[in-house]
Amino acid sequence: MRSRCLCQICTCGSDYCPYEIVRQPRHIPEEYKPKQGKIDLGTTYKRDFNSHKVQPVAILRSLERQQVKKGKLDTVPTYKDDYRPWDIQKSEPCKPEQTYHPPTVKFGNSTTFQDDYVPQETKRRESFKPSSVPRHSTAPFNGDTSHRLDYIPHQLEVKFARPKEVYKPTDLPFENLTTHRNDFQGLVGETAKICRPAYTGVTHIAHFEGSTEFRESFQPWEIPPPEVKKVPEYVPPTGSMQLHSTSHLDYIPYQASRVVPIRPVSHRRKNNFPFQGKSTMKEDFPAWESCRPGLIKQKQQIPNPSGKFDGLSTSRSHYVPHELIPTKSCKPLNAVLKSSVPFDDVTMYSIEYAPKKQEICPASYPTPPGYIFENTNIHGHKFFRKITPAVKAF
Repeated sequence: MRSRCLCQICTCGSDYCPYEIVRQPRHIPEEYKPKQGKIDLGTTYKRDFNSHKVQPVAILRSLERQQVKKGKLDTVPTYKDDYRPWDIQKSEPCKPEQTYHPPTVKFGNSTTFQDDYVPQETKRRESFKPSSVPRHSTAPFNGDTSHRLDYIPHQLEVKFARPKEVYKPTDLPFENLTTHRNDFQGLVGETAKICRPAYTGVTHIAHFEGSTEFRESFQPWEIPPPEVKKVPEYVPPTGSMQLHSTSHLDYIPYQASRVVPIRPVSHRRKNNFPFQGKSTMKEDFPAWESCRPGLIKQKQQIPNPSGKFDGLSTSRSHYVPHELIPTKSCKPLNAVLKSSVPFDDVTMYSIEYAPKKQEICPASYPTPPGYIFENTNIHGHKFFRKITPAVKAF
């Protein structure tokens, strides 16, 4: 008879044992070996293509002839010529006047719910819910787990303490010469020549008006001085401050020489004439004297009303208030109506419900019933063998 593990006998899933995962072998690619010999860089295009001399294509388009028309241009468009405004009179509304007349007859029709609904007396149903009182087992609780039974404590090795290395400064001087300073010593060259044109003063006869629309419309306002926030008086702390840092304590100065500048010697010429700040843009586009254009206002087509405004709207002039009549409530009374017919409380759940016996997992016992302990493997899995019933001979 084949033996079974405890996790295979368990039906509740609490004694699940993880199995070892076997990794698949990794594919190792073959080493690339280049081919011997010289590569042929010739292509089919280079072999079959023959170059030809190409001449420029002659232009066959005719020359453009500009036709000059004489006469006065008519600037009236077709829309203004064909579509002219007409005097349209406002049409009067043809809607008939409708006045609301409230009904005089009392509303007494019953609803479908009032006609079909018959109140019945309700009875309390019997509860089929099992009791919530816990059932205590008479057997003693077995608190031994597989971890407590199979765990073997091992003594830990002493942790290796690495000694701290003592810093020893070097006696050699610090070399601050970089590769750039070593390879690029700098070249002495001539200074660039000035290509700006000669300065010519430009004078304007017209007087410049410094007043703008913003200055005329927005006059300065007096701004109250900002409130000065009172700063609390500084109270120095007591005692002396320790100004020693890690850099001051561990830093060791080196004997380094000062860096020699590599930049070339500048040959600047001192010029006494003034700076020529005139550009090509200022010479080609001088300022023009411009006047501010006046405002373009359209003529008012709708005349202003004459007389005093009444303040009466269309809703206030046409609204007629009516007296509200409260609607009678058709809701039934909350009185309990008793009936002689017994209440049918039979449901599908109460008819088809069959209580099932709660099964106990065989793995919860120290030795599952119907099995004999066989052995324990290296991973801690317990294996049991099923007991076969003895067959009597005839």
